[in-house]
Amino acid sequence: MKTREGNTLKGLFLMLFCSLCLCGGQLIWKWMWKSAPGLNGLYLFSGFAVYGIGAVLMILAYRYGELSVLQPVNSMSYVYSLFLGTLVFGEEITAFKLAGVAAIMGGVVLLARGGR
Repeated sequence: MKTREGNTLKGLFLMLFCSLCLCGGQLIWKWMWKSAPGLNGLYLFSGFAVYGIGAVLMILAYRYGELSVLQPVNSMSYVYSLFLGTLVFGEEITAFKLAGVAAIMGGVVLLARGGR
């Protein structure tokens, strides 16, 4: 018999991976516009595929936890975006962006711990 905590943990990990996929799909689309402005079918399809995987993972995650706990975890995509934007596109990380990341991560931790 599975425990409620184990199910919630599984939902949290699925949602974290979901947010990574959502961020990855958007990263591919931005890469498309940076590398070759205009609609490039391969980039467009790849972005939708990665984004779609994230959407399916989100649906699966909801089977294992509470909406009020899991949905805020999806905001981790903003954290991933900050670091991937810096690594891939050389975007600047400012003190305000780091403060935002800290606030998001703090909120996610508090909400995740507040679940049953």
